[in-house]
Amino acid sequence: MLTYRQLQRDSQSLGKHLIKMGLGRGDKVSFLLPNGYQTAKLFLGVMYSGLVIAPINLLAQQSHLEYVVEHSDTRIILATEDQGERLETAVKKASRAIQLSFIDVDSEAIFPEKDLSGVSLPAVNEDDNALLLYTSGTTGLPKGVVLTQKNVVTGGEYTTMAHRLTGADRALCSLPLYHINGQIVTTVTPVVSGGSVVMPHRFHTSNFWELISEYKCTWFSVVPTIMSYLLEATDPYGQDKNLNLSQLRFGRSASAPLPPPLQKEFESKFRVPIIQTMGLTETAAPVFSNPIEPEKGKYGSPGVPVGNEAKVVDPRDGHKLAPGQIGEILVRGDNVMKEYYKAPDLTDSALVNGWLHTGDMGYRDEDGFFFITGRLKELIIKGGENIAPAEIDTVLYQHACILEAAAVGVPDDRYGQEIEAFVVLKPGTRATEKEIIDLCRRELGKFKTPRRVLFRESLPKGPSGKIQRLKLIE
Repeated sequence: MLTYRQLQRDSQSLGKHLIKMGLGRGDKVSFLLPNGYQTAKLFLGVMYSGLVIAPINLLAQQSHLEYVVEHSDTRIILATEDQGERLETAVKKASRAIQLSFIDVDSEAIFPEKDLSGVSLPAVNEDDNALLLYTSGTTGLPKGVVLTQKNVVTGGEYTTMAHRLTGADRALCSLPLYHINGQIVTTVTPVVSGGSVVMPHRFHTSNFWELISEYKCTWFSVVPTIMSYLLEATDPYGQDKNLNLSQLRFGRSASAPLPPPLQKEFESKFRVPIIQTMGLTETAAPVFSNPIEPEKGKYGSPGVPVGNEAKVVDPRDGHKLAPGQIGEILVRGDNVMKEYYKAPDLTDSALVNGWLHTGDMGYRDEDGFFFITGRLKELIIKGGENIAPAEIDTVLYQHACILEAAAVGVPDDRYGQEIEAFVVLKPGTRATEKEIIDLCRRELGKFKTPRRVLFRESLPKGPSGKIQRLKLIE
């Protein structure tokens, strides 16, 4: 258990230790850790101390790990012992000295007690850099997103506003602290709202509902992939369960489009409303959210802007489009990133007159709700017609045996691109390629139906659990 008073005291101590080690305002501190007591304190405490936290993705392949270690300019990396070998390899290749410190995330303290009298923390301003987070990406090297103190706090404020959170609310953190959702939505937001958070090391289907019951959580944040696995693995209302979920107000889904069939099945089985939202690493998490009242939301939509401004423009000439017209979604607000680290050209192309080009394609309806149809880079262009992969995914998820699905465009001599679908079946079920194609043909018509369906044991995912389509065709 960690109180706010302890968090402040430990954050001050952490900052002074780092400063006594030679770090100064704006220097980078990294961790390669699972969620835990010390991970949360590191994440919050480093920013509180005027330094910049630069978490490293636990799932990063070695080449990406080495790139981030070098590119981030980090001065110290805190990690668990099992990460030692690959971290030491990365540090040896770096062009500067980097200190490694191996810790236990459940320990009472990271550094031994030391006389810190005479060490003071720097003043922190809202425009100071606070968080350097590398996007998972689908191809190429990850981009470093720089978020300021104001960006980080605003992300927590917008989440609080969207879900009407108070000091009485308690979140279950199911997503890693090297991902923007786990960082801002379920770690910063409870601090902003005066609430609390329960933070297990990682997500498990076996104890998800037990944790909510035991610690009286009022909300949780997940991704669609987690929802699929919960549907297959757990029944909190089974006869052998003695769980109390009466205090649970809602679940929150983000980081990937939520197919309506999946949302409806989840809400029906677990008797909890799901609020679909949308955020980006570049926006300190939240941009859109459905209303907290389920009857006011819309299935298939991440909702309306919360705190932000948003518009849909023609990606060819930038003019604003009318409701119902599909284009690129742009957002503006105090949560939008400062820049891409060491990438002025990328920054200039992404941030234009304060508007962030999200790279997401979609439209706004007459009620102001936004709908996502795909990514600019993932758009399937077959015979000159634009086809949104998400439209096909939604139909694939209607099949009772499909656990995960992703439609992609592949090169084709006749059409330029053709459609293929990758699926993972639920354990213990069977389905044929023909019956899945027949389903798509009935719901989508011949032109948008995948030419073939490929069965896989798993699909490639980013740190949040979002399926990475472009990895499927590499």
